[in-house]
Amino acid sequence: MMMYIVLTAMLALNVAAQVLEAFRLVDTSLLHTLKSVAQKNNQIYSSFEQAFLENPTKVQEWKEKADLVQKSTSEMISYILSLKEEIINYSGSTIVDKENPIQSDDYYFVSEKGDTLIVKKQDDLNGPSEFMITQKRAFELKDKITEFRNGLVALLDVNDIELKESILKQLETPDPVSNIKEGNDNKTWETQYFLDKPLVAILTLLSRIQIDVKNSESNIINYLYAQIDAGSFKFNSLGARVIANSNVILLGEPYNAEVFLAAEDTTQQPQIFINNRAVEVIDGKANYKVNTTEPGVFKWSGLIKYKTPAGIIKNYPFEQEYQVTQPSVTMSATRMNVFYLGIKNPFDVGGGAIPKENLEVTMTNGSIVKSGDAFIIEPSTLDELGKRTKVTVSANIGGQNRVIGTSVWRVKQVPDPIAQVAGQSSGDIRKEVLQIQDGIMAVLVDFDFDFKYTVTQFEVQTTDAGYTTIKKSNSNRFTQEQKDQLSRAKIQSIVYISNIKAIGDDNKTRNLDPIAFKIR
Repeated sequence: MMMYIVLTAMLALNVAAQVLEAFRLVDTSLLHTLKSVAQKNNQIYSSFEQAFLENPTKVQEWKEKADLVQKSTSEMISYILSLKEEIINYSGSTIVDKENPIQSDDYYFVSEKGDTLIVKKQDDLNGPSEFMITQKRAFELKDKITEFRNGLVALLDVNDIELKESILKQLETPDPVSNIKEGNDNKTWETQYFLDKPLVAILTLLSRIQIDVKNSESNIINYLYAQIDAGSFKFNSLGARVIANSNVILLGEPYNAEVFLAAEDTTQQPQIFINNRAVEVIDGKANYKVNTTEPGVFKWSGLIKYKTPAGIIKNYPFEQEYQVTQPSVTMSATRMNVFYLGIKNPFDVGGGAIPKENLEVTMTNGSIVKSGDAFIIEPSTLDELGKRTKVTVSANIGGQNRVIGTSVWRVKQVPDPIAQVAGQSSGDIRKEVLQIQDGIMAVLVDFDFDFKYTVTQFEVQTTDAGYTTIKKSNSNRFTQEQKDQLSRAKIQSIVYISNIKAIGDDNKTRNLDPIAFKIR
């Protein structure tokens, strides 16, 4: 570029033969450089082709952009070549043939079609100026450069500021800064480079523009090629991974497992073999599914093949096993081995390998509701022999609702309570202890449920001097008459409490056995 500027300045003094020769040398050097850059760019395009063959999904976006760059660059280079040919012919040229061979001192040009033209007027000033300025071809060239430049920049990411500025600068076509003292206030980019310049200088300038175009192409396609792996995850270890629905399977339920390569490139599908058979791979994963027909421990294995960025196939073997078990269920009444009528009976169910939330529990002769992780059972009627009360547990296995266990239960009445005074139901009792008691309690002995009885009536019978006295209470408390009666009782006499009735939490009244105490 600096050499071209120096030569252009020299033209202002004189279009001497040595100046023309210097331009020819610069042009020849530029054409050699152009060929070298073109070869390097072709190598990048070949790399795109190879990468695309190995991984189309990953490379497609960037190769399509590179193809656009290649097309627009080719069109731009072709346009400048045709412009060179036209301007040479406009100033005068001769086609090389048998009658007009090339001489050692000839300055020649090879067209895009392969024709060799001998440039007759290297120092022509008028023809090039008329062709480029008067016929507006320089303005057309500037528009083409601007269009090409903007097309390249549009392919860049908004964050690639440095590369964008580099391309804009490399292909800039600014008008020169006005300098009224030097009389160039009306100059433009077109007139600065193409007005009153000899043909050889204009051809050299066009060659330099070709170099700028190819260098810009090189910068863009190298950038695009780097983007193929720019968004990829970087990892240094790979491994086969198997995720099964469970390693303990109920008989009749299918065993299902996903097989994939950990940290694999999502744009490249690995090959997966299970039990020596190739299987379908979707989103980097294979699915292994077998039906279970018998209990036992079963093993299976496979191999994952993956191509590295270097094109090397690596193998990643794996082995797995799973256990098939018979469906089983455990059922138990939490507090008793029977159900009791009229109360809420806690009930627990275990499905072995089946999660509790997947179990469904139903029953005959009553209702059952879930309460946290357990169940509450409320029988409807007595079933002392356990003929009408059955609990059934079901589970969804293999997409079907299957019964995995049943059990038969007895339904009994809540036991009658025992009447007690001062914690006793019979035996000796001190008179002073008896006299301070408030009444009678109805107690359920060794019964784990929170179930209560309340005495509603009772009679106290005592004997004094051969006379029997009976006093009644209509509650669970001693009446004043009964307290007076107990205070008159003699040592060694018998206190007999009978006709005892109590009502339970189920609102049912029970007749309790009488109790007797000997005063001492």
